[in-house]
Amino acid sequence: MKLIIGLGNPTEQYIKNRHNLGSMVIDQLAETWGVHFQSHQRLKSELLVTMRDKQTVVLAKPQTYMNDSGKAVQKIKSFYKLENDDIWVVSDDLDLNFGIIRTRVGGGSGGHNGLKDIIENIGEDFVRIRCGIKNPELQTISADKFVLQDFSKTEQDKLNDIISHTIVTIENALQDGMTADSKALL
Repeated sequence: MKLIIGLGNPTEQYIKNRHNLGSMVIDQLAETWGVHFQSHQRLKSELLVTMRDKQTVVLAKPQTYMNDSGKAVQKIKSFYKLENDDIWVVSDDLDLNFGIIRTRVGGGSGGHNGLKDIIENIGEDFVRIRCGIKNPELQTISADKFVLQDFSKTEQDKLNDIISHTIVTIENALQDGMTADSKALL
């Protein structure tokens, strides 16, 4: 069983923010697979369970705010009795240039508060699928304000490609196993 989590903030006002890129990927993945989320208040998440490549896959979107993502992840992990190497977290990454996708197992939070809270709740040895949002041309404000802005028009034009490539990365990893990798898309 694999648990694939898309990080984001749960309310409508954040839906198109850079910080919600992980959630956007998971939404598109569910749509691509033709499956639908259900709210699970006890697990503080929207979840769906499906079969892909002969294995059970749980897609999850924590319904906590970003800084409390680890609490939801810990509840889901305990409920399904998962090990950390079966947990894949999709998130935005302000240290990676826009259009780069990087996968790796373990490591620190890189200043990402959602990842930091997950590490505090389950440890650091889970898989990260990080999608770069760094854009020096637009980043003239503090990091915390930048990540809570909607993507620019230019970024939006490229966003579908980034999400599609991230989905391909996930689907390939489900078939062949996850490997540390970095892909420049743009």
